[in-house]
Formats: sequence, C-alpha cells, structure tokens
Amino acid sequence: MRWFAGVFAAGVLLRLVAVLGYRPALWFNDSFDYVQIALKPWPHPIRPDGYGIFLWLLRPFHSFGLVVVVQHLLGLAVGVMIFSLLRRRGLPPWGAALAAAPVLLDGGLIELEHLILSDTLFLFLLTASITLLLWPDRLTWRWAGPAGLLLSLATLTRTVGLPVVLVVLVLLVFGRTGWRAAVLVAATALLPLAGYAAWFHGENGRYAITATDGVFLWGRSAAFAECPKIPQDLRDLCPAEEVGHRRASSSQVWAADSPLGWTYGEAFDPQTNRRAQRFALAAIRAQPLDYLETVSSDFFVRTFSWNRTSYPTPVTSRKYRFPTRVEAFPTWPVLGGGTPATVAGAYDPAPRTRIVEPFAVIMRGYQAVLTLRGPMLAVILLLPLHALRRRLVGHPALLPWLASVTLLAVPPLTVDFDYRYALTAVPLAALAAGLAYLPRAASTAS
Repeated sequence: MRWFAGVFAAGVLLRLVAVLGYRPALWFNDSFDYVQIALKPWPHPIRPDGYGIFLWLLRPFHSFGLVVVVQHLLGLAVGVMIFSLLRRRGLPPWGAALAAAPVLLDGGLIELEHLILSDTLFLFLLTASITLLLWPDRLTWRWAGPAGLLLSLATLTRTVGLPVVLVVLVLLVFGRTGWRAAVLVAATALLPLAGYAAWFHGENGRYAITATDGVFLWGRSAAFAECPKIPQDLRDLCPAEEVGHRRASSSQVWAADSPLGWTYGEAFDPQTNRRAQRFALAAIRAQPLDYLETVSSDFFVRTFSWNRTSYPTPVTSRKYRFPTRVEAFPTWPVLGGGTPATVAGAYDPAPRTRIVEPFAVIMRGYQAVLTLRGPMLAVILLLPLHALRRRLVGHPALLPWLASVTLLAVPPLTVDFDYRYALTAVPLAALAAGLAYLPRAASTAS
C-alpha cells in the first residue's frame, strides 16, 4: 500500500499547486457552451448536455474554483479505481501503483482537469463503469445496472462514449456473462440515451444526441476531398484551398470563411448538416485510400510521436499547457445568448483566470518534463497484447484495452485528431496493461 500512498500523495500535492497557481480555472472555447447549458439546461445542438448538467449541479456555489477542485478529485478517484481493481484482481501493490501513476502524475491530465471541459468527467464516468463491470468474479444485476447507467452518462458527456457502449455490449454477448446481466447493461445504457434523444428531438427536430455528426465528418473529409470527384450539387461545400494546403479538419468547421457558413452564436441548420454528411460520404467513397491515409497519419503519427506539434492550431494546442499569461475572454456571441464574459460571469462573479507565482511556474515546469509522450503510450498499448494473444475472449484486459483503442481511433475516423482526446485513453490503457500481468490463476479465474 505504501507504493500507492506515495504516488497518490504526489498527485494530491500537484493538484493543490495547480489550484493555487491558476485561479479559479482555465478556459477553452467550448467551455462557454457548457456554462450556457448550466445556466439554463436545454438540449444543446452542438454539445451533449452531460457536462453542462454537472456544472448546473454545482451552480448554487457560484464558483469555478469549486468545479476545478471537484474535477481534480475525480482525476484522483480514477487513479484510486485503477489501483483498487488491480489489487482486487491480484496484481502486486507496486504494479497496481505503477498502472495508476499516469492518471495521478501526468502533467497533461492534471492540466486537463483544470480546464472547464467535459473530458475529466467523461473519463471518470467511463472508468467507473469499466471498474464495476470487472470488479465481481461474475457480473450480476447489482453490478450490471449501475455500470450501464454510468456508460450512458459518459456518452451524454462525450459522444465518443457511444462506440464504447457498443464494444461493451459485444464483449458481454460473446464473453462468459449471463444473458440477464448483458440485457440489463444494454437497457440501462441505451434507455437513458433514447430518452435524451426524444428530448433533443423536441427542441432540434431530430432524434440524436447532437446535430453536428454530418458537419464534423465533413471537416474530416475536407482534409483530402478533391472537388472534381464530388457531386455537382455539393461542390459549393469544397474548401477553397488546394489539398495539402488546407486547415486542420476541425478548424475547417469553425473557420470564418468555412463553406458551411457557420457564425458564432448560431447552430448549424439541419439541411447544412445533411448536405455536409452527403459531401463527406461521397468523398470517402470516391477516395477511400486518401481517407485511410488521413486517418492513419493522425492515429499513428500524431498520437505516437515524441514531440507535440501546434495541431490543430497554435491557439488550440496552447490551451493544453499551463499558460504563462492570462488571455482575455473572447468577444464573440455564445449560442443561446450573451458573450463568454457575461455567460461565465453569470455563473461565477469572478471567472477570469489569475496566475499566482511561484505555484504557476512549478506547474509549467512540471508539465514540460512529466507528460506522457506518444511512444510511451504506444508501449503501454502494446503490453497487453502478449496476454490477449494467449487468451482473447474473457480476458479482463480486453475491455479496457479495446475501450482505450476506441477512444484513440474514433476521433481521427470521424472528426479530427486532438491531443486531449488521446489523453483520456491513457488511464484505460494503463489499466489494461496492469490486467495483462495478473498472476496466472487470477487471470484464468476471471
């Protein structure tokens, strides 16, 4: 236990330094949409509501500082879950502590917890669900119901949770789980999503979780689409730049001169989303190898490179590092009314970030040195393969391993690569690596 106690204490201390150095929170462009949901919950057409409801629950305290503290506690809880599950499964204390170390000590994950963003809540909910699924020797309804509900809540926080739900259900069907538990996981995971889709339909006119699936897939295809190969009635959606000189896929969507015609403070209309999806599918059908090359470059090169680049934009990549200076709130309108400053101020009367030294410089220096590099993540992902090669179906490492690969692969397939998307896959990959090295008897019994 002393192995984990030391790692956990270091994680607590680092988060305390971050809280003291950057008050009350750090901001991302998406943050203000989530705060808008918290001010008046409604089915947002671009962002799923899960994180906005989380902020709404904390709104009576009128403190983004409290939100950040809670998110740091959630990050610590993820580390505790990983350690506890691995110890229950029979891994030695030092091995379980080593697997929990990335989420407890990684500078990038600690910075992500300090942002007003959905990723930390999503990671907590997903890890909690997988922990419940793997905790008992045999999955029963007492574990299956809460696990399915947590999967649903994770999906309503970030839509990339939906393919993870499908992974879980496939593994339950083909594994040794009883059919009652599998049905209960399916029901508790999918029924809340259906209820949300019905609520979304009442406001946005379609049964979905967001109304931007076609728009984001268009952004993905905009990286490689050759306009002469696109149907004539969709060519007005072609980017102006030549292939090879275009913005990053995610930047294509939000650019002021985007062919989609999006402007700040407005949602994409249903017709634009449908046309964007038709464009994307036409481009993928016409250029399947170019699509695979684009996805493969993002997945293998960007994810597993040692050094990070300024992708998708220098401004975005800068948001993932503890800053040296405070940036003013943007002045553009927020969907639903107001500006970033007025929306944030309605939640917390003092939302502007304040940098306090020497705590801030300590975190900047720490993050610059102790952040998991791409090749390290590749090694963590490769570690379980020897165990899965010996025994695939029913091995406890398979679920978190497939979940982590899904979190890494789905964004490049459907939207774009982003470093924060890769970060949320790290803890589950580490959990899978720990489960792969269980004592033979413990692994066989699962």
